Amino acid sequence: MPDVDGATVEVVRSYLVAAAEEMRATLIRTAFNPVIYEVHDFGISIYDAGLRLVAESTGLSRFLGANDHSIRKGVEYVGAEALRPGDVVLLNYPYWNAAHSYDATLFAPVFLEGSLVGYLCIRAHWMDLGAKDPGYVLDSTDMHQEGVIFPGTRVFRDGRPVPEILELIRFNSRMPDLVLGDLHAQVAAIRTGERRLAEVYARYGRHTVDTVVETVIAAAEASTSEAVAALPQGSWTAEDWLDDDGVSTEPIRMRCTVTVADGRFTVDFAGSSPAVPGPVNLPFGATIATARVAFKAITTPGEQTNAGHFAALDVKAEPGTLFHAVYPAATFTQWTGTVALELIYKALAQGMPERLPASSGGDVPGFMMVGTHPDTGQLFAVSNNDAVGWGAAPDHDGIGPANHLCQTQARNTPVEVLEAKTGMFFERVEMRTDSGGAGRFRGGVGLRRDIRFVTPGEFLSVIKKTRSRPWALDGGQEPEANQVVVFPGTDREARVSTKRTRVEVGDRVTLLTAGGGGHGEPGERDPEAVREDVAEGYVSAAAARELYGVAI
Repeated sequence: MPDVDGATVEVVRSYLVAAAEEMRATLIRTAFNPVIYEVHDFGISIYDAGLRLVAESTGLSRFLGANDHSIRKGVEYVGAEALRPGDVVLLNYPYWNAAHSYDATLFAPVFLEGSLVGYLCIRAHWMDLGAKDPGYVLDSTDMHQEGVIFPGTRVFRDGRPVPEILELIRFNSRMPDLVLGDLHAQVAAIRTGERRLAEVYARYGRHTVDTVVETVIAAAEASTSEAVAALPQGSWTAEDWLDDDGVSTEPIRMRCTVTVADGRFTVDFAGSSPAVPGPVNLPFGATIATARVAFKAITTPGEQTNAGHFAALDVKAEPGTLFHAVYPAATFTQWTGTVALELIYKALAQGMPERLPASSGGDVPGFMMVGTHPDTGQLFAVSNNDAVGWGAAPDHDGIGPANHLCQTQARNTPVEVLEAKTGMFFERVEMRTDSGGAGRFRGGVGLRRDIRFVTPGEFLSVIKKTRSRPWALDGGQEPEANQVVVFPGTDREARVSTKRTRVEVGDRVTLLTAGGGGHGEPGERDPEAVREDVAEGYVSAAAARELYGVAI
């Protein structure tokens, strides 16, 4: 291969990243489902012919890492030699797809003059594929209760849709228009990527583009190796608990050991619970993706991601355990990965406290309403992932309310969309005074939502950390845990976590999301900062006096 100058390397690299971002724009413009076009619950990746990650768009970070695992499994199943120009393959088998069955991965080969040059991959959340319950499955006990499974099935062949497969999807979905609309939106984004890849190869030639890919992957591996070598060396272990598995009420143990030594960064989940009956078991690909988020953040957070950034990372979990689900384990409620991301940081904070903040609110407080819309007579299922406070750092307060660390560029669902498309009316959405953990630096505050139902249906709360508080650091204080209160102020009032609740017109629900943990002793906080907190409503005058010794 010829030598390529640095300017050309950067231009071609940026072209590939721009291609992924244009695929993202196409998906957002054409998707039918608010969880895609509003929340950005998707991941988009570009690979070379050897299935190495070349470029990605902004999206859910755990999806992007999971794409690497799923496309390898999908191509292995289908066979690279069997793929032809125009093919698009659907994969949602959870143990290969590194996600639950509704996170549908579509991938396609890209050919140049009859020769395979790469692959495009898009995963996005579909709203229904025939699982036992509409919306979200909270208490499944095996994979077959979680929807129709596609292990690697062509939905487009030679550029044309495969009618039999599309009809199979249509007749196995409670919301076929949404699901098929999102499928075609993903295909449209793939076609956008195909055109852009063809352009860059036509403009610069295959030798130049391939040389650029080799160069940027090697550079990423080198910079990551340098970052790993600069980290404190050692091994640290942390534990945390999930509320339950959705079937029993028993808490579930999570254990993680992070070791940095000899140029390797190892995340080992040995000591965690065996696989459980309910749907919180994590496919191993999803476990790898979770570890990748933490690893990338601690090593090369400012670099565009490619395959070279993960060469120094090892992830371990024994098959048949909570972090390595095997058939037929239930996997639908994947909040385990969210809590596990903070668990990795909790371990790292022991060995490199100057680099890590305290825990955020510790979870993604999700909720959804399922019902029949009075205007259309159609089934709806619309969700939202709520904001939490972020943990305080060694040198600044935590932000909040904000999406959880694992959400990256994802957003919450706007109130206007939730009210228009469901039977929820939001009486109150506000930041929660005193919800952030106190400390020399204060944790970010959480959020309160008061919901009144104007149509009957089911309210689904999806959250796995309501019994244990987010952790603090260096003498900071732990904030209150997340709370979901159904039917507040009535004789039916109850505090729940992950639950499907029948609601009627006039019923109410209150959601209280947790703030972040504090960092440092509260008595060391600057009194002027406390006064500003009170003025902004983050801290009450009573808490200022009691926790910080500052009279307002």
